[in-house]
Amino acid sequence: MKHMYLALSTLLIAGGVSAQTITEDDIRQATRGIDTQAIIANAGETRNWLNYGLDYAETRHSKLDSIDTSNVSELGLAWSHDMQSRRGVEATPIVVDGIMYVTASWSVVHALDAVTGEELWVYDPEVPREYAHKGCCDVVNRGVALYEGAVFVGAYDGMLHAIDAATGERLWVTDTIENREMSYTITGAPRVIDGRVIIGNGGAEFGVRGYVSAYDATSGEMDWRWYVVPGDPAKPYEDASMEAAAETWDPSAEYWKAGGGGTIWDAMAYDPDLNLLYVGTGNGSPWNRHLRSPGGGDNLYLASIVALDPATGEYQWHYQNTPGDTWDYTSTQHIILADLTIDGAERKVLMQAPKNGFFYVIDRTNGAFISAEPFVEVTWATGYDENGRPIEAEGARSKTEPWETIPSAYGAHNWHPMSFNPETGLVYIPAQGVPLVQSTDPAWELNSHKPMSTMSGVGWNLGYLFNAVAPEATPFGHLLAWDPVAQKEVWRAEYVSPWNGGTLTTAGGLVFQGTADGRFMAYDAATGEVLWQTPVGSGVVAAPATWEHEGEQYVTIAVGWGGVYGMMQRATDKVGPGRVYTFKVGGKSAPPDTVSTERLELVSGVPYDPDHVGDGLAIYVSNCLFCHGVPGVNNGGAVPNLGYSAPEVLTNAKDIVLDGAMVQGGMPAFADKLSEDDLQKVIAFVQGTADAIRPK
Repeated sequence: MKHMYLALSTLLIAGGVSAQTITEDDIRQATRGIDTQAIIANAGETRNWLNYGLDYAETRHSKLDSIDTSNVSELGLAWSHDMQSRRGVEATPIVVDGIMYVTASWSVVHALDAVTGEELWVYDPEVPREYAHKGCCDVVNRGVALYEGAVFVGAYDGMLHAIDAATGERLWVTDTIENREMSYTITGAPRVIDGRVIIGNGGAEFGVRGYVSAYDATSGEMDWRWYVVPGDPAKPYEDASMEAAAETWDPSAEYWKAGGGGTIWDAMAYDPDLNLLYVGTGNGSPWNRHLRSPGGGDNLYLASIVALDPATGEYQWHYQNTPGDTWDYTSTQHIILADLTIDGAERKVLMQAPKNGFFYVIDRTNGAFISAEPFVEVTWATGYDENGRPIEAEGARSKTEPWETIPSAYGAHNWHPMSFNPETGLVYIPAQGVPLVQSTDPAWELNSHKPMSTMSGVGWNLGYLFNAVAPEATPFGHLLAWDPVAQKEVWRAEYVSPWNGGTLTTAGGLVFQGTADGRFMAYDAATGEVLWQTPVGSGVVAAPATWEHEGEQYVTIAVGWGGVYGMMQRATDKVGPGRVYTFKVGGKSAPPDTVSTERLELVSGVPYDPDHVGDGLAIYVSNCLFCHGVPGVNNGGAVPNLGYSAPEVLTNAKDIVLDGAMVQGGMPAFADKLSEDDLQKVIAFVQGTADAIRPK
């Protein structure tokens, strides 16, 4: 199905007093002129939201100020729209002249009248539902790109689609995955620069080689591809950057057979004056450097910021945040470009707060290190030296002892976008802590399903065991206002949970953020005072956008709980459905009904052999853990926790687990991985765990 339907009939404006008609010609007129120069020009007034991070600098700072500290308390709901989504929603909408494009889970694109919320068309890229297990972190998508009348979306199954912005008809589709035997995905939003659609892939957990690619916006033909890590040294290297990178890897473990990792699955920014594209690279494959590159080495270009020529993909320079990454400290988190006065001189910088817990200020002209300071507690390193290398803590790379790495692999800041307000001089970071203890997995083998090897049954290649001993840290989440020049915290707002949404800041002196506990909030950007909040029916992970139409300012947030943490945990009694909420001063629409998913009673009464509990644990860890969590301990997020199942779920487990009865919801069939005997052992572990923790 190329598109689901087109509904360009008369659309009622809220209140029903008047009506407007959006025609295909209206949409073509609004979208056909959106190109590189239009995106650059829009940064001057930010009336529209034309790029994933608003502008090419990815500041997420709007110059609109009709909504400000004096009237934000008067915000009301203008409209909401049900996206028919039951998994994570991570998209920031693109908005131009009252037309909105936003994605739901499974990479489904919704075109909406941005003033009324009425649907114009829906495009379903028809991602095969059995593809869900090929990604680490939910069937999510962070948004689209808009360029010269076309909408571009990277689908979860790695296909890049071009769609007619006016009709929702497919223009072309191309496969970004060079090896379909590997588990590559796309979850990030494309960027378009001078007629080239640029997109990276996910999959470093699964044993792939990372790369970023550019495609002709008109034809879909690939223009260039840059690889993150070197390939097989028996073959010619693609370019000089790969030859240089190979010197930093130990070939004794044949790292190229595990792909090496480094996938570029999110962060990109562009400086049109310097003509440089900046990309953030991911973790190694496997995570554990002792297994990936046993002789050590920096393992370029993992966990790095890399500058490329956007026309050719040619490497320009790099800065490596985490040399020899062994903790899943990706540098795929948001990159922001700004001009800052540092030590009395104006510097062209880029800023990043990646997973490893340090806030970086880097010279974006040449990659020179300026500063790095921890913005949360950090135990893997004590700081950075004058050359920009971390000073690692003793024991941070232990081969034998469990290590409670802080931050954990969930990151001190994950993909949730931060924002920068040049008026306050502050960066607003969704900071967090999720405790984990990791230790080397002595049984790990590449692409080998071994009970107790974490998620190895669905293709993960980590080389680590987790929480062999209990973590001592406690989870946290907060909104952090950070001074990037002084490299210090200015204020923070505490939350009840990690995994809060991305941020937006405005010239009205505001910061907007959605929260894990189901609120959408506005703060005074200078002081952190809470000025407004409203319930939105589910936890929020996406970042908001603001835009103007016919002189009126609106604020929009896409809501839908999920992601790698959100699959297992939640901080509300509600999960889903995925919705788009749009607010304006004086909005009076009634909020939609919400769906409660109360935590159920622990499962009981399912017969099992107690002798099978231990074996069931090992099978569960290697196949189920990172989706369903620990039975009865995690409370279940976008994916149910089996410890709170109805007994019928366990007694009918063969239909679900082996025969694929729930494939359409993203639950894979395990008939080729598990036997009926294995399944009975898993059931014993689930029911046995529930019985063990049940209050007496």
